[in-house]
Amino acid sequence: MCTVAASVGVSLFQGLAMRGAASKAAADTFEIEKQGVKSAEDSKRNKQLALAEGKQEKTVSARQDRFAKTIDTLRATKSLLASGQIGNTANLLVMDQVRQGANYNEKIRQSIDSMDRQYLFDVKGTESEYQGIRNRYRSNTIQAYNQIPSLGSVLLNAAASGLSTYASLPSTG
Repeated sequence: MCTVAASVGVSLFQGLAMRGAASKAAADTFEIEKQGVKSAEDSKRNKQLALAEGKQEKTVSARQDRFAKTIDTLRATKSLLASGQIGNTANLLVMDQVRQGANYNEKIRQSIDSMDRQYLFDVKGTESEYQGIRNRYRSNTIQAYNQIPSLGSVLLNAAASGLSTYASLPSTG
């Protein structure tokens, strides 16, 4: 009977040790997840900040170009009108100058709209990248916690070991 008790004790000790080690590994994995997710959040924030600053610089530059083109259009129109030419040719030249300015302004507007759309796509990209990293860490943590044997299974294995040892003893009788 002493052999059976020793077998149960050893099995129980091993099972509890494995359970403790798996719990420690899961807790360590969770700490790694917290650090990794924080790092991913910082990275996402920095990328989005850089995207916003880049978009702002491009938008300001495009608006400055549009303003400069508007001034150029007004100067050219003014010089055409100041030349003293009268008639259809002068009117056509003025209208052409105004049309060119309007076309350029429309081109700039479309460019700014395109930059806005691209910025939103880039922000969504950083968000999905962050979600992917976070999900990988979460999956690792869940797997680590799933590796912890339940207390019931530890006790059942110890009892099965004891029963197996008892059954293998020679019967006296």
